[in-house]
Amino acid sequence: MMDEKIINTSCSHDCGGRCVLKPHVKDGKIVRFESDTGEDPQLRACLRGRAYRQQVYAPDRLQYPMKRTGERGEGKFARISWDEALDTVAREMLRIKKTYGNSSILFLWGGGSQAVVNGAMAAERMLAMFGGYTRPWGAASYEGPLFASMATYGTMNSGSARIDHLNSKLIIMWGWNPAVTIWDPNTAYTMAQAKEKGIRIISIDPRMTETTATFADEWVPIHPGTDAAMVIAMAYVIIEKNLQDQKFLDTFTLGFDKFKSYVLGADDGIPKTPQWAEKITSVPAATIERIAIEYATNKPAVLIPGWGPSRGTMGEQFMRAACTVIAMTGNIGKEGGYAGGFMRAFHSREMSLPKTTKNAVETGSAHRANSLYKIRGAGHPTAARMHETHVYDAIMKGKAGGYPCDPKMAYIVASDYLNSRPNVNAGIAAFKKLEFVVVHEQRMTPTARFADILLPVNTFMEREDITPPWLGSPYYLYVNPVIPSLYESKSDFEICAALAPRLGIANYTEGKDVEGWLRVVSEHAGDIADFDTFKKDGVVKLKVEPFVAFKKEISDPAHHPFNTPSGKIELYSESLAEWRNPQMPPIAQYIPASEGYGDPLQKKYPLQLLTSHHKPATHSTLEKIPWLEETEPRRLWLNSQDAKARGISNNDEIIAFNDRGKVRIRAYVTDRIIPGAVCLPHGGWFEIDENGVDIGGCDNTLTPSLHSPGGAWPANTALVEVKKA
Repeated sequence: MMDEKIINTSCSHDCGGRCVLKPHVKDGKIVRFESDTGEDPQLRACLRGRAYRQQVYAPDRLQYPMKRTGERGEGKFARISWDEALDTVAREMLRIKKTYGNSSILFLWGGGSQAVVNGAMAAERMLAMFGGYTRPWGAASYEGPLFASMATYGTMNSGSARIDHLNSKLIIMWGWNPAVTIWDPNTAYTMAQAKEKGIRIISIDPRMTETTATFADEWVPIHPGTDAAMVIAMAYVIIEKNLQDQKFLDTFTLGFDKFKSYVLGADDGIPKTPQWAEKITSVPAATIERIAIEYATNKPAVLIPGWGPSRGTMGEQFMRAACTVIAMTGNIGKEGGYAGGFMRAFHSREMSLPKTTKNAVETGSAHRANSLYKIRGAGHPTAARMHETHVYDAIMKGKAGGYPCDPKMAYIVASDYLNSRPNVNAGIAAFKKLEFVVVHEQRMTPTARFADILLPVNTFMEREDITPPWLGSPYYLYVNPVIPSLYESKSDFEICAALAPRLGIANYTEGKDVEGWLRVVSEHAGDIADFDTFKKDGVVKLKVEPFVAFKKEISDPAHHPFNTPSGKIELYSESLAEWRNPQMPPIAQYIPASEGYGDPLQKKYPLQLLTSHHKPATHSTLEKIPWLEETEPRRLWLNSQDAKARGISNNDEIIAFNDRGKVRIRAYVTDRIIPGAVCLPHGGWFEIDENGVDIGGCDNTLTPSLHSPGGAWPANTALVEVKKA
């Protein structure tokens, strides 16, 4: 060990954490990892970070630039030099700009690297300086929660410090699985402390997740996509028994009377009773009533509405309903309570490169910010964008189909785009229509196979950067390079800096190297006292009081109103009421989702598909890493009743299918999932065989190209059938 050098660095993938890594390097090679051994709170890496050595040295690492030689998607490439690769990219971009305009350039990015300089940031800056580009709107993870949070609270910063949960008397985890998804380091540790303290924990989830099994005193299985119905039935119980905090509602909220009228059935003649909800959710009425009473009478209490139930074609309604019930109990702005909503907790997440150039495609009178939902401050699209779930349709139809542009090329960074968006087969057809596709990538992913020019990108073990916390906690992480870039790989910043002059961009770097930009960013952050110490240590842990969302608004409403048009928590949104859209009501409602409960399509495809996060992977990153695959093989979860009815046994090869595609995979027969639902964990790399069957286990082979009125993705609202292969 005396010959080993330890370097302080961190992860920057979109796994829900952002943790300290301490690679041991010997003879220029990473031999093992440690994690945080410093002062509390320790930001300790999960199994994904600890296995990252196999990503760095993966046998399918892209080693040099390549050009396509076969049909697009066939995966046939020839090695070329960096000069030829960059010259080709520049020539095609200049041609497409001259022929079709900048709006024809699609910039498609993702969470493959969530750092300040590299990943999407590098390419976005370059494309803006090139004259602009078209980018989609609608984040896969959180668009429903974002919409609901903005409509209700006027901000996405609605989270509290995890340690504050220890001040609670009851914790309800609703579709929330931090043992796998992390939700910032130490979340699982806090839940363990809560359990040891004797705080009662209830988990409401279609699956018995690792979090449920480890921490919960009670598991309440619920049918996917029906969560809003149960929340609203809880509201009925609270109102019927007069358990609401009426003083809180009168003082801090707007529109409770209208929500109450809906819940009691004055509007439609249907009281939203637990018996009404039982038929929809499969949760017994007595259980709904008991949990509602527990939550309303054990204060302070935490209700954590996870993002999973909001990933559906009516996804925002669950989060709006949850925020409404939270407000009814007065658990907002108080220690031991929780506001729900988007749940970002601290400003450290906002660290980014200064934007010195605007995207010209989105400026001007024709493309000013679209007041689509009239919610102040919401990050909604301009008229120059289309939703992420409509990108493939936009490629196929363009302006003739009502879209703002005619896409001709795609520039893809930090994203296995085709694999990570709904309706893979539609994506394959669309990408074959594009004139040019360039991809920055580390390995031969499904999307990389569709590139015309494939540019090898280094890993975060081989480059310098800063990465902020995932959801906002009081710390920052420095990404120190651990080894030189392997093969001919380069960072995204290096690629864009070399490409920019070929595009006629004279001042892309503004005379700064990566460290120079990171110094600027650190100075703007305002919390980092000494950049050099930060770089050496690899982490800055800020000393702050445990924060409670909306504490100022509740303790001093006269001087700290909520950031909504009314200055109050809006259980009724007048902005939404103006639209008179029954699919986007001004109060939270249960609205059956397309391809959800009650859809006539259930007669043909009776099983509801869930696409949960897969423990060994980060979306599709870290797929096919042997150490991680050993921890949990990718299989389709199927309840034992549903399996028996179809003659399926555990580990049988099965086909999950609908009108969009077919997936061949092995079955995991278990009672850890509610009958009527199946789960295909997200991120498997699609591989379409000669019969049109995906043998790679990609969930998005089966998901639809739809989104909710608020922009939520359909990740958990798709119907399928399963049969033995």
